[in-house]
Amino acid sequence: MALANEFWGLSVMDKAKAKPVLFLSSSSALVNLENRVHANRLRLRRGGVRIGPMASVSVEQRVFKMVPEKAVKFKVRAVVTVRNKKEAGFKEALIKRLDAFTDQLGRNVVLELISTEIDPKTKGPRKSEPAVLKDWAVKTGMKTETVNYSAEFEVDTNFGCPGAITVVNKHQQEFFLENITVEGFSSGPVHFPCSSWVQSKKNYPRKRIFFSNKPYLPHETPEGLKALREEELRDLRGDGSGVRQLHDRIFDFDVYNDLGNPDKGVDFVRPTLGGEAIPYPRRCRTGRPPCITDPSCESRLEKPAQMYVPRDEQFDDPKRDAFLSARLRGTMHNLLPGLQAKLSEKNMDFQGFQDLDSIYSETLFNKLGIKEDVVEKLPLPKIVQKFKDADVLKFNIPTILGKDKLAWLRDGEFARQMLAGISPVHIERLRVFPPVSKLDPAVYGPLESALKEDHILPYLNGMSVQEALDSNKLYIVDYHDVYLPFVDRINALDGRAIYATRTILFLTDNGTLKPIAIELCLPANGPVSRSKRVVTPDGNATSFWMWQIAKAHVWANDASVHQLIHHWLRTHASMEPFILSAHRQLSAMHPIYKLLDPHMRYTLEINALARQTLINNEGVVESCFTPGRYAMQISAAAYKSFWRFDLENLPADLIRRGMAVTDPTQPHGLKLLIEDYPYATDGLLIWEAIQKWVTTYVNHYYPDSDRVCNDRELQAWYSEAVNVGHVDLRNAEWWPTLESPADLASILTTIIWLCSAQHAALNFGQYAYGGYLPNRPTLMRRLIPDENDPEYAVFVSDPQKYFFKALPSKPDATKLIAVVDTLSTHSPDEEYLGERPHPSTWTSDAAMVEAFYEFSADIGQIEEEIDSRNHNPSLKNRCGAGVIPYELLTPSSGPGVTCRGIPNSVTI
Repeated sequence: MALANEFWGLSVMDKAKAKPVLFLSSSSALVNLENRVHANRLRLRRGGVRIGPMASVSVEQRVFKMVPEKAVKFKVRAVVTVRNKKEAGFKEALIKRLDAFTDQLGRNVVLELISTEIDPKTKGPRKSEPAVLKDWAVKTGMKTETVNYSAEFEVDTNFGCPGAITVVNKHQQEFFLENITVEGFSSGPVHFPCSSWVQSKKNYPRKRIFFSNKPYLPHETPEGLKALREEELRDLRGDGSGVRQLHDRIFDFDVYNDLGNPDKGVDFVRPTLGGEAIPYPRRCRTGRPPCITDPSCESRLEKPAQMYVPRDEQFDDPKRDAFLSARLRGTMHNLLPGLQAKLSEKNMDFQGFQDLDSIYSETLFNKLGIKEDVVEKLPLPKIVQKFKDADVLKFNIPTILGKDKLAWLRDGEFARQMLAGISPVHIERLRVFPPVSKLDPAVYGPLESALKEDHILPYLNGMSVQEALDSNKLYIVDYHDVYLPFVDRINALDGRAIYATRTILFLTDNGTLKPIAIELCLPANGPVSRSKRVVTPDGNATSFWMWQIAKAHVWANDASVHQLIHHWLRTHASMEPFILSAHRQLSAMHPIYKLLDPHMRYTLEINALARQTLINNEGVVESCFTPGRYAMQISAAAYKSFWRFDLENLPADLIRRGMAVTDPTQPHGLKLLIEDYPYATDGLLIWEAIQKWVTTYVNHYYPDSDRVCNDRELQAWYSEAVNVGHVDLRNAEWWPTLESPADLASILTTIIWLCSAQHAALNFGQYAYGGYLPNRPTLMRRLIPDENDPEYAVFVSDPQKYFFKALPSKPDATKLIAVVDTLSTHSPDEEYLGERPHPSTWTSDAAMVEAFYEFSADIGQIEEEIDSRNHNPSLKNRCGAGVIPYELLTPSSGPGVTCRGIPNSVTI
């Protein structure tokens, strides 16, 4: 037996448990081995042992020798990082302590390590022995942001490489699992990014699955992880039925059938958005019961009740605190004007600039007539004292007012904001004069513009109209076709007065724009003299105030189009299907999921909150913006006639609007026709950096088109986003194909651009510009009076009073200011472009970690370039006396209202 052991390298009993090991021998070693084998055979024969034929050892062929090896068990250690949950109240604190007690009795957190390899005995993946999270009870009272626990897994040398960990939570309370790091394998530490709420077993009886940070395309998935990959995706898709609970992690699609509330009466009915009648993107399904009076509508869930979004998509504590704090501030500010309005038979109007300015200079206590020294002596609750000390009950002065109190009056500032304000994406180069409508005259009557050459010739610096057109000197901000189909219905609402406007602008020699004419249009079914009128910046006093009111009407048009189309539709609603589909079709192991992950954060939650309080019936948009109850129908009309995914990337959008032409000699392949166009010049820097990063990433995993076409998860993601999430437009010919690495890079760059930089440019300046009502009113309550109108005498006698009567009422204004303050606020946990949690371990692919650091460095250099531009006096649209520097595409920011910063995702 000893001789056999010498030959085979193990005992007969150990042979079955051993693992083969390969040894490559040299020529001389093989010769020696052959001689030893021959000698051993002779000795065995002499001892009466029969031996069958044995494989010869050929020196020439240099065969491998299989030498089995005994499997050895050993332990590896896991460091498990859990984020402390903010205690919501006594009940939650009690459950937390109960969990700490029962943890010691066996109701604990159990983990299991899963190998990438298959166990030949079980035909399933190799698994460790279950391991218990240690010291939960001991560390329960820790107040740190995160707590590190440990667990020990027992595995053997046959285990292979760890690829997943399963977790079972036997506690009563969920916990947030940040990440897990396993140490003890010869290959080094293995990281498991988690960032997920692990529910109690009573809410989620199955094992939660977390994969390591090693990316795998579907066809590369190790055998031991294939079934788990499919299982996890099935769980995230759900079965499309049932009422979703707040602890669920199910992603599914539905139409916008929850904006109205027919059970409250006919005035609260709103049409369903999504379907053949009114095309619209799909939103996250909640499964709430239908309304009683209209089963096609989903029942409403009013605040403070929480709308369903998958658990991991909900706000974290810092974000929720910042959001609720801003909401409280708005509620408190609106309390007094709201009460006064309810007690008064008339709407409360601002009595002048001083009355308006008091919004920013007085705290709530001042408005209630309580002096500060009295407040100091009051025994205020801690939360009220906290808000008072932080000036939460007082609005900050908007930037437009702080830089230059009269800036909003200047025509130059009015035009500048169309290039560098919060809605710089609607201006177009004027191709033909007068402008032409695309509406159907059979439906809307004669559509010829009232604009004539005589209206604009005095402002063209001696040029003819055709010369100005040919020289790319004329631009237009055109809301005619957006609003005209709705004007009559909107003007029939209480407190609404609207035109469909067109604004003509002239590009001066110093690179700035000046407005030279505003066309104010009403439907042709009214008096011909009133259906269309043109206002120009004449010099007399009466014309001056008519011009100011006309500009205010332009801003009221712009505010709603900005909010409902450019902001909500293009960056919130249209991105939701891509996010839903990514969670449903792309495994967390998929490299494209890892790329998109930071750009999907919080979007589903903020969109759900918008359905609950902003775009719903009687929500903020209906109350405070021009279209009222028709707001979302305007958004849906734009989706049907204007929105095209292939033109949502920045270069294509600039070309579509005539603001740029293709030019291969230019740095970005484009030539801007207005060189000092801050949104475009800064945006192209960001666009190029994103494109470079995404292209590098895509080419790393997809070297050829076959890889793209044969990636079933990738194709399922894009197909579902288009054919389910955007089903109403799925047959449009303009959808990009997904057949090559270049296709994929283009699609992903567009999505990341829209979720990050485009949203930032449209959102985070809302308070800076819209927080001061005269600069940017969101609705108007008066038209410009004709000389025969009874109100004309009031207008002439006190034009300022008439102007304030035309602006939103005080309750609506304070509500609006509170909302744009909230929307413009960065939370303390914001993650900005070029950043991501755990930047060195989000993937195990070292080449892509390095590429991401390069992207981050590019973003830092862009920030320096933008800062330099903002100090360049030759760039008059972003630098000068009283001019707000353009920082909306400056990547970094601190928390609060900063008018800068590009978060990775649509977070507000």
